[in-house]
Amino acid sequence: MKDKSKYLSVVIPAYNEAENFKKGVLEQVDVYLHKQHYQWEVIVVDDGSTDETAELVKGFIKNKKGWQLICNSHQGKAATVTKGILSAKGENILFTDFDQATPIDQVEKLLNKAKQDYQIVIGSREIKGAKREKEPFYRHLMGKGFNLMVKLFVIGGIQDTQCGFKLFTSLAVKKIFPKIQVYKARKIADAYTGAFDVELLFLAKKLNLKTAEIPVVWHHVKTERVNPVKDSLRMLIDIIKIRIYDILGKYEK
Repeated sequence: MKDKSKYLSVVIPAYNEAENFKKGVLEQVDVYLHKQHYQWEVIVVDDGSTDETAELVKGFIKNKKGWQLICNSHQGKAATVTKGILSAKGENILFTDFDQATPIDQVEKLLNKAKQDYQIVIGSREIKGAKREKEPFYRHLMGKGFNLMVKLFVIGGIQDTQCGFKLFTSLAVKKIFPKIQVYKARKIADAYTGAFDVELLFLAKKLNLKTAEIPVVWHHVKTERVNPVKDSLRMLIDIIKIRIYDILGKYEK
């Protein structure tokens, strides 16, 4: 049983993040959380980085209360996030990208919504009130196209499934994560993120969990990890798998 002494757990997946680390992103998270009055923890999960990410994080958290580092073999973002979330002890569990494209201070919007009995609250870059900063046109077009595919094949009513800023109550975690199928024990050879978020939100709807989409501030962080053509095709295949698994009854177990 989880220790409910923590109000918020922050899960940060990491894969070859040395350059982002040097921008002081973890320091920003630490400073912000220390200003809050609630109990919190931060779990950084390293996904078998081949650069110095793990050592840099280890040094950063050495004398910091509330921080921990989990080192995984390289399995991809889905397995990395899952490891962190299942290790979390908070009543509310946020997963957020290492680069802090959505700044940690946006979590207050999600927590305020969770107080209204929402079990899942997701950050959105698409709904009214959201801000997207310095995003290349091709990335925005890629996101729009993917969201359209999600609505057509898997789940309607959500404008942005892919923003890496999502909050789950511990109860929602217990209900959703054991039912994951597409990304269960799946190893990814590169930095591919996939449609992991879509499967989570599809399960949330299937389980009738109360879900809200909240506008957040998001700024583009340059990366060479995204291959518009290759990744779009793989993500399309993944969302089709979600629909097929549902038809086959795999989510009923």
